[in-house]
Amino acid sequence: MERNTTPLNSVFWISATAVTFLVIWGVVDAAGLSQLANRAYDKVADAFGWFYLISVLVIVLFCAGLAISKYGRIKLGRDDEKPKYSYFAWIGMLFSCGFGAGLVFWGIAEPMNHFAQSPIGAEGLTPEAGRLAMQYSFFNWGVHQWSVFTIVSLSLAYMQFRKKEKGMISDTLDPLIGKQKKMSLRKTINTLAVITTVLGVATSLGMGILQINGGLNYVFQVPQNTTILLVIVLGLLALYLLSTLTGLDKGIKFLSILNMCLAIGMIAVVLFLGPTTFIFEAFALGVGDYVQNFFSMSLGMSPYDGNSWSKAWTVGYWAWVIAWSPFVGAFIARISRGRTIREFVFGVLVVPPFIAVVWIAVFGGTAIHMDLFQGTNIAGAVQQDVTSALFATFGNFPMSTALSVIFLLLIVTFLVTSADSAAFVLAMMTSDGNQNPSNLLKAVWGVLMAAIVAVLINSSGLQGLQTASLIAALPFSIILLLMGVSLLKTIKADERMGFAVEEDGAVYETETMPRKEQKEKAYQLVEVRSVVEARQVLPKK
Repeated sequence: MERNTTPLNSVFWISATAVTFLVIWGVVDAAGLSQLANRAYDKVADAFGWFYLISVLVIVLFCAGLAISKYGRIKLGRDDEKPKYSYFAWIGMLFSCGFGAGLVFWGIAEPMNHFAQSPIGAEGLTPEAGRLAMQYSFFNWGVHQWSVFTIVSLSLAYMQFRKKEKGMISDTLDPLIGKQKKMSLRKTINTLAVITTVLGVATSLGMGILQINGGLNYVFQVPQNTTILLVIVLGLLALYLLSTLTGLDKGIKFLSILNMCLAIGMIAVVLFLGPTTFIFEAFALGVGDYVQNFFSMSLGMSPYDGNSWSKAWTVGYWAWVIAWSPFVGAFIARISRGRTIREFVFGVLVVPPFIAVVWIAVFGGTAIHMDLFQGTNIAGAVQQDVTSALFATFGNFPMSTALSVIFLLLIVTFLVTSADSAAFVLAMMTSDGNQNPSNLLKAVWGVLMAAIVAVLINSSGLQGLQTASLIAALPFSIILLLMGVSLLKTIKADERMGFAVEEDGAVYETETMPRKEQKEKAYQLVEVRSVVEARQVLPKK
């Protein structure tokens, strides 16, 4: 198996230095970093919130249009290539490395936040507020979020498996900036991708660790203090190092399938024990509201009344997913070889959002029903401590302790999978796109992420670093749009090719073939310098 003999390239050193500087700042002056980052993000969100919303909507429409177009049948790989992973394992891996941990954290907390403080002016803690809470939670976790991952992963997969490029973020822009040109720009793009990935993953791991400690405190009265948090960090580090060192086909795949089975099992249990009819009705109504208000929510700014909800939630979410997109996109691309563009877009853009919507309907809907009709105060508990949302809800169920323990296990496995996937992708991005990076480099990034989380939790600097990662999303949103232009330009250029080359070097001339076969062969791409050279190596019939 090919390994990179010099993994620590300039992208590694520059990004590691930048992240180290931010972490030291967060330790020495956590309040100063947080204050400055919040001011900077407020200015970015105020000035460019509209740009985030328009950009993500354009990406949604682009991905959907590409899937239903004639290009949807192009395979990400050779035309005869089959996917390596089963559909269930593939969905499990892309969902787990994406926002599985985030969804567990916010699946109840977000709708209860909107239920208590309605997005568009409805009185809090009312049936109308409950309906709007489901509608906007569905929107924030729907296709918009996953469209960002789709455009990055699709561009990377096409360049890796059709064009035989290394799989760096900068490689997706070859048609626009020229292959092997503008090296300084390429290094800047790749370094920015690594920095945003480290910051985004580290802060998300930090939130998950706080939720684990909150759950242990709620269920077992384990104290919430720095010592317990550091013990949790070390435990997670040991688990995800074990997973990442066992390889993609064992550790990550096994955990992803376990995550999906646990998640489906918990959905079934809450559906059975909870307000089943209410959940189904809330799901149907919420989907209807989501579809009916799709475009108004997609562009939901408030220039006339100064409502800051969109900036605080939707713009913040879009910045968050853009900051995560290099990592999630690179990982999804790595596991998606052999699928058609249409199958890929459906699997990434539709299936995970559907799971997210079902999850929110089941758990968020249950919590809203309890507050509305059973006199509980889950919304109040969430306002006091957002990490307690899940466990405050389970406190009203039979077998509440058992359910809470299973959910703690699910949080752990989601966090381990995310950290495992991130270590793999960071090693890949800092070893010139090596698809099989060394275990040493994966371990280095795993330890660095754990160290970042540990020092930031200890210094209360997590909030500042999280906000800093959102600011980095602005330049990356421009890169995402350019990725779409570059991908479409590449596909159209490949369609016009008069010949195509198989991976083994055999070249086929397509002009003399029937039109249908000609099109199929034209989708096989490996670069050849000229048609003349191609004909010289043409296999004899």
